[in-house]
Amino acid sequence: MPVRLAVFDIAGTTVKDNHDVSKALSSALSLYGYHVPVAEIDPIMGYEKTLAIRQLLQNHEPTADKITDRLVKDIHKEFVQQMILHYRTSPGIVPLPNVEETFTALKEQGVQVGLDTGFSKDIADIIVSRLQWREKGLIDYVVGSDEVEQGRPYPYMIEKMMIEGGIGSADEVVKIGDTAVDMQEGHNANCKYIIGVTTGIYTRHELETYNPTHIIDDISDVLTIINQ
Repeated sequence: MPVRLAVFDIAGTTVKDNHDVSKALSSALSLYGYHVPVAEIDPIMGYEKTLAIRQLLQNHEPTADKITDRLVKDIHKEFVQQMILHYRTSPGIVPLPNVEETFTALKEQGVQVGLDTGFSKDIADIIVSRLQWREKGLIDYVVGSDEVEQGRPYPYMIEKMMIEGGIGSADEVVKIGDTAVDMQEGHNANCKYIIGVTTGIYTRHELETYNPTHIIDDISDVLTIINQ
């Protein structure tokens, strides 16, 4: 079956990220007394952020009873505020090389383009608005992790786009991302192609561990893969 839907991650895959997401979460955690290095946060940044926060707290809070839903919610609220400010005002919010050209080429071939993310929808919408991707007609869907029952690695964000786009089989879907959880999401959704990109947090060697169908250094290679 030909590919009819391409689902891309955001930070590190389609949008430049200089560990900005991890830095914001590290800052939010530090306000509550948890000093977590960016290097520890980086590998789990693709997860839904409250899940990531809870996981980090479990590593740094010896008293399990202190890890309450309220604490997680408060840290996440601070993180969201920092991310919204960052994506609204920072000068370096730009697409990664060849991203917009790849979106355009996919749309010209009749492939629907979707974005899914570990961010909540409010952050995702700020990014898309800043880059004017809807106005440019480059994307069809944006799904935040708070819009489904569970975020990545569960397949629900991809499945939501499939339903909205009338895609009947995951064999018509390609998933592209820069983290382990992107690869796991693609496998859990049974996507035809699961493509790791080396423009984000994970190296080629690290991505290989999660068995993508392909690993690429340039997002435009997605076109070569789906047209082979």
